Amino acid sequence: MSSSDTTAKPADLTPLKQDPTYGRMANALRALAMDAVEAANSGHPGMPMGMADVATVLFAEHLKFDPTDPHWPDRDRFVLSAGHGSMLLYGLLHLTGYPGVTLDEIKHFRQLGHMTAGHPEYGHIVGAEVTTGPLGQGITNAVGMAFAERLLNARFGDALVDHHTYVIAGDGCLMEGISHEAMSIAGHYQLGKLIVFWDNNSISIDGATDLAVSDDQEMRFRSHGWHVQAVDGHDPQAVSRAIAAAKAVTDKPSMIACKTTIGLGAPSKAGTAGAHGAALGAEEIEGARIKLNWPYDAFEVPDDIRAQWKAVAAKGAAPHAAWKRRHAAAKAEVRETFDRQIAGELTPGWDKAIVEIVAKFAAERPKIATRQASQQVLNALAPVMPELLGGSADLTPSNLTQAKTQTVATPKDFSGSYVHWGVREHGMAAAMNGIAVHGGLVPYGGTFLVFADYNRPSIRLAALMGIRVIHVMTHDSIGLGEDGPTHQPVETLAALRAIPNLLVFRPADPIETAECWALALQHKTRPSILALSRQGIPTLRASGAENSSSRGAYVLAPASGPRKATILATGTEVALAMAAREKLEAEGIPTAVVSMPSWELFAEQTHAYRTEVLGETDNRIGVEAAVGFGWERWIGTKGRFVGMSSFGASGPADKLYQHFGITVEAVVAAAKEGV
Repeated sequence: MSSSDTTAKPADLTPLKQDPTYGRMANALRALAMDAVEAANSGHPGMPMGMADVATVLFAEHLKFDPTDPHWPDRDRFVLSAGHGSMLLYGLLHLTGYPGVTLDEIKHFRQLGHMTAGHPEYGHIVGAEVTTGPLGQGITNAVGMAFAERLLNARFGDALVDHHTYVIAGDGCLMEGISHEAMSIAGHYQLGKLIVFWDNNSISIDGATDLAVSDDQEMRFRSHGWHVQAVDGHDPQAVSRAIAAAKAVTDKPSMIACKTTIGLGAPSKAGTAGAHGAALGAEEIEGARIKLNWPYDAFEVPDDIRAQWKAVAAKGAAPHAAWKRRHAAAKAEVRETFDRQIAGELTPGWDKAIVEIVAKFAAERPKIATRQASQQVLNALAPVMPELLGGSADLTPSNLTQAKTQTVATPKDFSGSYVHWGVREHGMAAAMNGIAVHGGLVPYGGTFLVFADYNRPSIRLAALMGIRVIHVMTHDSIGLGEDGPTHQPVETLAALRAIPNLLVFRPADPIETAECWALALQHKTRPSILALSRQGIPTLRASGAENSSSRGAYVLAPASGPRKATILATGTEVALAMAAREKLEAEGIPTAVVSMPSWELFAEQTHAYRTEVLGETDNRIGVEAAVGFGWERWIGTKGRFVGMSSFGASGPADKLYQHFGITVEAVVAAAKEGV
């Protein structure tokens, strides 16, 4: 068969020779996969059939898990990065007795209202450690999980934290650019408890992988500092020996290249692209039952094989019980801190730190960039929040994301609470997702706002999973100045605001910056973006008893009489709006200024509150140093927008604002048009 040929081969019904210990257990996974995909007439049977042997020996001999407590903190993590092969995971969860993963769920694979979705979804099915689907995400999430394990181990010791992270990744995962970032991070930090199985089946959707890639993957992993082995993926004993050898290496992550046949057992489609992403068909499945010596009806798993899988699941009880004893024996303070952090509860007193920094800003009235205000907030939070894990994609001096008290985590010392991610924005974002789902830490990471486009797939998945990950994104507009249009994110806010369940904060001054940090920390089930300025802006607010930013928008300055104009603005442009209001009021035009640090939170307020803030006048002016897409929601059809309609330019910030017409005079003129 040529590399471009995707057609099936002549049928071969010769029964396969399989391992006497694990062969039938693996065949149960194969049969459930091909039957479920056939019933749905949708899905990917090939990878589950090809990797069934590897998965079986991993679960049977090495993986530390207990289905009776799927969230046991010291369990090993298993990530199916090749998420299209979801039936492999669902078959494993079903046969080992994870709660709710019934045979009926398997029969309703990919059907609305069932937990067995097309790709594994975190929080949707017990046992899916992370939402995988876009290739390369899972392996990078796993880097974050392995990182979290090392960081927490440094804090709480082997007694409470000592587990491995295992990944099944396919050729597609390794082709995606993010995998290079993941491998580099893991190799640099010597994450010895990370073990990746490469499903080396040489097949992609279009045909053989040599259509598009000729990388020496083993050499590639070695060059990143990994321990590498190659085995026959259908030889359980060889796979088990390789896992044992990988676990013995403590100063390098491990990759085990598993040579497999995609769709193993399919009489004519095995080893071809025809087994990858479609139901095999009744005739092919009938032949597969012969080749696999599986004389059972669809979805039938004989009792003796179910008993073998249940025995595998029962093995986790002993290490789980031992961990519980160690947990109970820990000092009360250590145990309470560990339990609180794993539960995602913030250390008591963190909110007092916010109150104090807000009072400081209110008293001192600094004129500083919101990125500088953010650093001062972090300086206040870091000493009282041991769960806070910071970092930056090689922009620490620009993002100002490292607090004074934060020390740096290194390959030899994971006790630090700050990570240098290097110029790996996407890898950082996906690893932070892994840290968040692992539990025990609250990750935040910095880069420029314009690079949100590099992070976006991971930001989207964080929003889909509903996890607390905080992205500190500075240099938020044309106000960054001389770096020019390549770095000026005129359209980025609109793009981020389009993502469901994502909070986008653009604070107007130091006090709002502190309030937005508090909100990002409080929202356990939503990721956040903090869009922060490079240029200095005045403190506009006074401190108050409540967090005014918590409602998303509020009247910062009321009109002196019945409103004739409402100026709505975010971030650095709120100060500009305040100056325009002063001129309008002086000319007898009562004008209110509304600061809108979070459109998402404002949209969730009552209709009455939104009406009160926006005012009855339809003379509304939106002001933001970004494109106007989306502003019509707030300013209405009769409103006007002062902002960008093009890319930016290179030059000093003040001259850019003048050049692009984002000025007090422009706002005043826009308001007068509607009077």
